[in-house]
Amino acid sequence: MRLFFKLLQIAVITVPLLAMRADKPLRVVFFGDSITQAGVSPTGYITKVGEMLKSKGQESQYELIGAGIGGNKVYDLYLRLEDDVLAKKPDVVFIYVGINDVWHKASSGTGTDPDKYVKFYEALIKKLKAQNIRVIVCTPTVIGERNDNSNQQDGDLNQYSKLIREIATRNNLQLLDLRKHFQDYLASNNPENKEKGILTTDRVHLTEAGNQFLAEKMLEALVQK
Repeated sequence: MRLFFKLLQIAVITVPLLAMRADKPLRVVFFGDSITQAGVSPTGYITKVGEMLKSKGQESQYELIGAGIGGNKVYDLYLRLEDDVLAKKPDVVFIYVGINDVWHKASSGTGTDPDKYVKFYEALIKKLKAQNIRVIVCTPTVIGERNDNSNQQDGDLNQYSKLIREIATRNNLQLLDLRKHFQDYLASNNPENKEKGILTTDRVHLTEAGNQFLAEKMLEALVQK
């Protein structure tokens, strides 16, 4: 009888805690550069993910947090991981970085070599996985929207995207192949082979249509089981 009451006491304490945990929204951090920094603006992709969740009546199930800073490369993300991500105790983290690692090579000579890119990226992953955080890795999108592989950085973007795919496989992580999604979209929707103006305003940063397209892909990945 004493054992019965002891078990009953444990149940009285445990069941409400489990219920509270089940009711807690999934905390999602989008970790990246200026594209993600702009993602929380009224027309940004993170805002649009929230709007789509609201339209499905699911907004209470998710808490969306933007953690983007303009100009960031992969080592910048590593340096601010503790304060800007881990301190928020997320359940899910999207890592979306690589544009500046490639772009700044040509623009200012301060990009990130492939070996260092992989090293810092996997160091990020190791710390996130140690906290049992679900990690979704994203390939970098575009620096120029021409669809015939004639943008200056297409070769590097393809190389770094291949590295992300390999990282995802090696670490058994979910991959969101944004590079492929953007290329496929531009192949069908950029018949004049324009350098910008379809998904981007300036070859990199997103138009409202670009934010909507990115939001749809992010949401698809988030709800994927």
